[in-house]
Amino acid sequence: MRKLFALVVLGAVIACAVAAVDLTSPPWYERIRYPLRYSEYVRVHAQRHSLDPALLAAVIYQESRFRAGAKSSSGAIGLMQLTPATARGIAIRTHGSAFHTRDLYDPEINIRYGTWYLDNLFRKYGSEPLVLAAYNAGQGNVDRWRATGQPIQFSETKAYVSRVEDLKRIYRDAWRSKLYQ
Repeated sequence: MRKLFALVVLGAVIACAVAAVDLTSPPWYERIRYPLRYSEYVRVHAQRHSLDPALLAAVIYQESRFRAGAKSSSGAIGLMQLTPATARGIAIRTHGSAFHTRDLYDPEINIRYGTWYLDNLFRKYGSEPLVLAAYNAGQGNVDRWRATGQPIQFSETKAYVSRVEDLKRIYRDAWRSKLYQ
C-alpha cells in the first residue's frame, strides 16, 4: 500500500513539474519553440513607427511563423500576410515606387508595409486589442462593433488577439537581446 501511495505522490509531483515547465518555460526553450527571423527589420521598422518590436514579432509569428513565402487561401502574402490590395494602398500612401505583388515576398518590404499598417491602426483605434482585431477581422468589422458598443464578435478574432498578446510576452522575454538593442 505504501508503494502505491508513493507512486501516486511521485506521479502527482511529476505532473505538477511538467505543468510548471509548460507555464514558465525558460527563455532558451521559448527561443527554440518560437523562432525569430529578420530581427533587424523587425527592430528598425518597429522603432521607426514607435511600436513594440515584440508585438511586431508576435504578429509575424502568428501570421506566418516567419515564413517569407507564406500565402493564405484568401490571397494574403508573406510574413505579415498582407493582401495585395492593402499593400498597394500602403505603397501609394507612403510614396513607394511601382508596387508589384511579388514585393510582398521580400521580408524587408513586407515588414515595412505591415508595420506601417499596424501604426496606422494604432492611430485610428488607440488600443492594442482593437488594433489586433482590425488586423485580423478588418477595419469594417471593428468599426461596426465600436459603433454599436459591442465587444469583438468573432470567436476567431478574440482568440487571435489573445494569442498575439501571449506571443508578445513570450517574444519580449525570450528575444529581449535581439529585439531591444
